[in-house]
Amino acid sequence: MNSIARALVASVALAALGACATTPTAVAPTAPPLAAEAGPVQPQTSAHDQLFQLFKASDEANLRRNPLNALSRGDMRYADRFGDYITDEYIASERAAAEQDLRALAAISRDQLNATDQLAYDVFKFQTEDTLRGLQPDLVALTAVRPMNHFFGFHTFYPTFASGKGTAPFKTLEDYENNLKRHREFATYLDRAIERFRQGGQTGVVETKMTVRNMIEQLDNQLKLQPAASPYYGPIKQFPDAVGAADRTRLTAAYQGAITGELYPALTRMRDFLRSEYLPKAREGYGLMYMKGGDQLYRYLIQSTTTLPLTPDEIHQTGLREVARITTEMEKVKQEVGFKGTLQQFFDHLRTDPKLKEKSRESLTQRYYDIGKTVDAKLPQYFSTIPKTALEIRPYEPFREKFEAGGSYSSGSPDGTRPGIFYFNAYDLPSRTTPGITTLYLHEGAPGHHFQIALAQENTALPEFMRFGGNTAYVEGWALYAETLGYDMGLYQDPYQRFGTLSDEMLRAMRLVVDTGIHSKGWTREQAIKYMLDNSDMGKTDATAEVERYIAIPSQAVAYKTGALTLQRLRRKAEAELGPRFDIRDFHAQVLMTGALPLAILEQKIDRWIGDVRSGAAPVATAPAGAMPATAPVEPAGNLGERG
Repeated sequence: MNSIARALVASVALAALGACATTPTAVAPTAPPLAAEAGPVQPQTSAHDQLFQLFKASDEANLRRNPLNALSRGDMRYADRFGDYITDEYIASERAAAEQDLRALAAISRDQLNATDQLAYDVFKFQTEDTLRGLQPDLVALTAVRPMNHFFGFHTFYPTFASGKGTAPFKTLEDYENNLKRHREFATYLDRAIERFRQGGQTGVVETKMTVRNMIEQLDNQLKLQPAASPYYGPIKQFPDAVGAADRTRLTAAYQGAITGELYPALTRMRDFLRSEYLPKAREGYGLMYMKGGDQLYRYLIQSTTTLPLTPDEIHQTGLREVARITTEMEKVKQEVGFKGTLQQFFDHLRTDPKLKEKSRESLTQRYYDIGKTVDAKLPQYFSTIPKTALEIRPYEPFREKFEAGGSYSSGSPDGTRPGIFYFNAYDLPSRTTPGITTLYLHEGAPGHHFQIALAQENTALPEFMRFGGNTAYVEGWALYAETLGYDMGLYQDPYQRFGTLSDEMLRAMRLVVDTGIHSKGWTREQAIKYMLDNSDMGKTDATAEVERYIAIPSQAVAYKTGALTLQRLRRKAEAELGPRFDIRDFHAQVLMTGALPLAILEQKIDRWIGDVRSGAAPVATAPAGAMPATAPVEPAGNLGERG
């Protein structure tokens, strides 16, 4: 994933991890220093201090270049800026920063660091080198000219971000003023994105007709809303006491003016450009193999998202083996419930049985509340540290639900004052079934994304890049591994819920086959949808959304199963080598308490821990200051979707 994409993912706070799922300005931001500002390192400074000076200076410079990242962390210093993310100057500054960080890192003696600092050194080096690879001109030429699509882009992220229900705070008068300034820069970003798309049209590096049509529909859905019904108007409906009557009147007019005079015109320009000029140039073939330079880009993306030197064919073959294994387990459940017929007929039964569907958003939401309370009661048996950040459950907002995954997670603030949010999809309920809801909660909520992201953010002993950074294979691999803890917790005694978790596991296995099939083997959209319907109980709506997601964000989906298989193998290794000395809470602490590690570095860490336990030298996993017992998920008060 290139630097522009990383900026958006970080801004969404690995949220819309979607799925679960990971991007130019009216006023040009002040050009920040390109990298570390700590100045020459004094000879007497210890290697540890040199390393952490570099981490701090690099992080500070990064926040100035990427102000939405800062705001997502509760850092208000750059809250009046939307940021750039797309110009040649921005990309050059990101590249120069990565190069300077690597030079500074090479000047620090790794041999003089303790084991913990060496881990941080290795992660920083790995991540910065990967960022730099994605910023090379040959890859930038393939990514910068495709700044958004229907699954990935500021055009869908920003409305929620600025709605009063998202990341941007609205507690003070200054918060409201800052939002208006960000609106102006967002409008300019959209115009610059048009120019980037236009450049791609000239070089033959273009999006698919399918993703373009979906973007047009997304923009139409936003523009058909009356200004007062727009998410951009949301903050006006919930003024805090700190904003007085006169300012409320002034801000109401200003927000209406921004929507009708800046935001809607910019969104309209984008919609009209895509429809009239770009769509005719968009490509017919769905996979990257049909795009100029696409094979090179796909190979890079696979190694970036999985953090491993894998090839598309290796991933494809792993997927075929996993699909066959899981199919065998599904046959066992079918026999257990006494269903007479083929597995495909059982899939049809699961898709159509009214007993396996919810009739309303309210009833589905209550089901998730109940699951959350059951899980919370069991978590202390498996984790030595519970996040202090609360977890809230919400359906997606209607304006964006059609194109969202079945669920996703939006991170809370590092200090725990803003809860993490588990979003579930209530669009087209007749096409959705309930056997997978336990698994979805474990993945997107607790102990999946919520634990992994919140525990890292809350651990102030970590350098900032480890608290707030990440990679798809670890982040999504952990969430998929978290689904398997439902077996340990006794949550899959009901065979239909057990089939639900097998179905979700099958989804991740099919992704290995379908993603590589589309982007390296020439599969069509229809062929990919049929493969998913033939091998699972997914409804056509979900299967279609999944396939269109893989077309939009190549390689991201293959990292889930890759990461999960690694974690499951490491747990089996630890259990086998440690025997009665294996403690699941300590294993989870080793995995979670140092942030999202590249998989090879994680394996090295687990191997060292196993050796330390066997020798009696392993420290006991402890909670960082402020860790709190688990609490039930926050249930919205009033209307669904409103924060309680």
